[in-house]
Amino acid sequence: MSEPADSAPFSFVEMEHDILKLWRDTDAFQQSLTNTQGKKPYIFYDGPPFATGLPHHGHLVASTIKDVVPRYWTMKGRYVMRRFGWDCHGLPVEHEIDKQLGMSAQDAVEKLGVAGYNNECRAIVQRYVKEWRHTITRIGRWIDFDNDYKTMDAWYMESVWWVFKELWDKGLIYQGVKVVPVSTALGTPLANFEATSNYQDVQDPAITVLLKLLDEDAYLAIWTTTPWTLPSNLAVCVGDDIEYSLVRDEASGKAIYLATERLADYQVASEFSVLGTARGRELVGRRYQPVFDYFAEKSAEGAFVVISGDYVTTDSGTGLVHQAPAFGEDDYKAFQASGLDAFACPVTLHGEFTEEVPDFAGRHVKDADKDIIAALKAKGALYRQEVIQHSYPYCYRSDTPLIYRAIPSWYVRVTAIKDNLKAANEKINWVPEHIKHGRFGNWLDGAIDWAISRNRVWGTPLPVWINDETGKALCVGSIEELYEYTGVRVSDLHREYVDDLTFQIAGEAGTYRRIEEVLDCWFESGSMPYAQLHYPFENEQVFNAGFPAEFIAEGLDQTRGWFYTLTVLGAGLFDQPAFRNVIVNGMVMAEDGKKMSKSLRNYTPPDELMETYGADALRLYSINSGLVKGEEQRFADSGVRDMVRRALLPWYNAYSFLRTYAEIDEWSPQKGQHEGDNILDQWIMSRLQTLKQTVATEMEAYRLYNVVPALFAFIEDLTNWYIRLNRGRFWGEDISADKIAAYSTLYEVLLELSKVMAPFAPFLSEHLYQALAQLAAQPAQPNSVHLCDYPEAESIKVKPGLETAVERMQQVILLGRQKREEVKIGLRTPLSKLTIVNSDQALLDDMRSIERYVREELNVQAVEYATDESAYIELCAKPNFPLLGKRLGKRMKAFAAAIDALTPEEIAALQQSGDVALTVDGETESFNTEEVRVQQQARAGTNTVSNSQIAVDLNCELTPELVRGGYAREVVNRIQRARKDMNFSVSDRVAVNFAATGQLAQAIDEHRDYVMQETLCIDLAGDLAAGSGAETEIDGHPLRFTLVRQAQ
Repeated sequence: MSEPADSAPFSFVEMEHDILKLWRDTDAFQQSLTNTQGKKPYIFYDGPPFATGLPHHGHLVASTIKDVVPRYWTMKGRYVMRRFGWDCHGLPVEHEIDKQLGMSAQDAVEKLGVAGYNNECRAIVQRYVKEWRHTITRIGRWIDFDNDYKTMDAWYMESVWWVFKELWDKGLIYQGVKVVPVSTALGTPLANFEATSNYQDVQDPAITVLLKLLDEDAYLAIWTTTPWTLPSNLAVCVGDDIEYSLVRDEASGKAIYLATERLADYQVASEFSVLGTARGRELVGRRYQPVFDYFAEKSAEGAFVVISGDYVTTDSGTGLVHQAPAFGEDDYKAFQASGLDAFACPVTLHGEFTEEVPDFAGRHVKDADKDIIAALKAKGALYRQEVIQHSYPYCYRSDTPLIYRAIPSWYVRVTAIKDNLKAANEKINWVPEHIKHGRFGNWLDGAIDWAISRNRVWGTPLPVWINDETGKALCVGSIEELYEYTGVRVSDLHREYVDDLTFQIAGEAGTYRRIEEVLDCWFESGSMPYAQLHYPFENEQVFNAGFPAEFIAEGLDQTRGWFYTLTVLGAGLFDQPAFRNVIVNGMVMAEDGKKMSKSLRNYTPPDELMETYGADALRLYSINSGLVKGEEQRFADSGVRDMVRRALLPWYNAYSFLRTYAEIDEWSPQKGQHEGDNILDQWIMSRLQTLKQTVATEMEAYRLYNVVPALFAFIEDLTNWYIRLNRGRFWGEDISADKIAAYSTLYEVLLELSKVMAPFAPFLSEHLYQALAQLAAQPAQPNSVHLCDYPEAESIKVKPGLETAVERMQQVILLGRQKREEVKIGLRTPLSKLTIVNSDQALLDDMRSIERYVREELNVQAVEYATDESAYIELCAKPNFPLLGKRLGKRMKAFAAAIDALTPEEIAALQQSGDVALTVDGETESFNTEEVRVQQQARAGTNTVSNSQIAVDLNCELTPELVRGGYAREVVNRIQRARKDMNFSVSDRVAVNFAATGQLAQAIDEHRDYVMQETLCIDLAGDLAAGSGAETEIDGHPLRFTLVRQAQ
């Protein structure tokens, strides 16, 4: 029987828009929430993005993961509240405003006032909300945009105040001065994890400067890559146990101290004579003359002295470290350890020198480097000048170099709860697992106190009021508490509403006034588990039932961002992690390996891709890549297109196949279903149950990277094996019990598969679910596939032995095809015999039940079985060079020869025990089955091909009868192609008249019934007039034929 003729190509994009309309019209998302309300909650946190930019591919990868998992658990009967959130405060917003106003935040506040500036920020906070909503909806994500949360809402900010006060009451908040990264472009300090997200390779000056000792006619040589910090130099640091040499520079005659281990580096350009040596501790306490006199008075406070620190090394520089405690964390710590009080910080938050350094006042520090070097040269203090290339941190928002500067800030005392953080981490299921004790665990090991205050305007104000006389600090934790102190009930908590609120406490002198700082926006997003519910002021029961959250997902960069702040606050407040499970996706790069860039135009925008290939294809591409294992992915449009070819189109075509033949036979499930005894029906139903179990196991472990390949493998089995091997059952003339069983099986599998695939490819799943309801001539119940229960495996239908047998059958067929290609005999030519070889008799017995499919697929007349593998194949051992090369080094060649020489008996022992010991030149090494690969090769005189699991021997001898059988199949092929070209329907009967001679004519005559059956031919004649009909040839034999549609 012929294949269906091609119809208009199916548009996945148009289908998806129809499904979006269906979901809107039926309010399907809300219906899913209504149906599960009252059931066990499944709490999911959605990390809030900034709406000051458009969503990109990285957002959509995370959004896909954050849709797949909630859809799955909703279908599993959990109540999954999904609420979109927006990060409204912080640098991204202020940076946009600064650009829009054309001035710095400081200047804008002076001009507009705090209220005016904050109003400008409010106006752009949700600039791209409409675009976000469109794109996130288009990817198929179900989430509540109407009931979203915003970190600028007063109720959200109130919960943030509560979090702060809880930490305050636990003694985990303090004020201190620390050296922190500062974005001079934005005039604000950054969190330590923000400063590590944008390193760039840059060139900087590297200079060696001489400082004159006061008690000796000698100099200390210091080295720095930040000349701008030298006006603030207050000390030199040495290592107690480092040896320093006093050398005479022969060119200048100067005596100079530098680390002995660094002499070689300096002697490249200078000639030295060594005058003596001293340990670092012997230099401590010696004083020197400041190279600049801007802070000469600090000498009275102990400045311009040699101190020691255990961080000093001799890896670079001179081994004597220039100390500017206002601009280096190690410097600051060394000063504190040495008990020095001197301090100088002549640089603003915008990186400009103050009037304390009059020669460079008002200039940006980086711009002043060149003139500072010139001044040193004029003083005779510049000893050596170079340029180095190194990796330097840049602001992740303004893309300008950071500086490190001492800032008085408020801190969370993370170091005091580090053990709690580590204990919380042990309770988290990380996917991929290595992040737990790797990237995240290492970050926790090095955790420092978290600077949470920002000298900004747009943000949640720190709820701290300080008495202007006593200095006593008081923390406010709610709007109600603020009202109790001030008598003012505010409707908003931004600075313009609370800055001017003061109060007094009876019996206490002085007035309490709020400090100016606002909270780091990362503190706000870390407070999201509590603030999104306005906890503890509302929803206490909901929070208690769902904390820690079941699941979160974001990109790899959040291991030092949101994942970290969630963990800090969860451990600090409740001594628990904030979440139980997390999927960490990798970073999405452009196909060229570079960062995706609008200016470079090195990627296709996601909305455009979805309107080309569909959202399902984009989703499947994202979650079938290394991205869901935390790996970096070069995004390729061709990969999205490939999802259509590999999965979506075959899946749709399976439904199209069912519909086509069901319509011809007027079959529908309503007319009756039948479960027959066909072995492949049993196999595909078993495979379906195994798939359900695999999905359940892997989804409960959040291993999406194991789920999607299993789904794809099932679609391949369904379309390329089950349907293809069973086509004849659907083509039969009459409605038989076996045909109804075939229809019933395919219908049930497609219906169940639409449910299994629903979380992953929600559009096509919905389309096919609705289409199958139409096939059944009844409304879909429930009215969306996403309202169905997720299918569970039916153990009674699982047949592991049959699944293994069919898997081996597939391998047999592939090996047989491989052998045919090798000997250049096409599949249409029958061969006499195939022997399946395996030592497992039980497996061979199972394969007998599906033998006819092997015969049909490989076009062989007989199948035989053999358990004596040694008669057909021999084992050989090959070294795994990539693994063993690293281990064995120069010994690789000798051991490779020993592995190659392993006997069949030794190889069999290796396969049984899992390892083998070999001795070469008196050295014994043990090797496992990964290091030694066991391969099978055909014995001489056989036609055997094999893989590691099974072998086949194919008799490739051709007889005239076999050749003519091949000709008959070629004739069928030519007629089928003609039917297709003439747009005949699958059920059209035809009359064929042909002209052929010799072996070809004999072939048609011998296989007349076969040709007529396969082509729906009711009249096959061989008297075609000369010169008429379509002309073709088969193996050099001419063939002409005509094809006429016949009335039925």
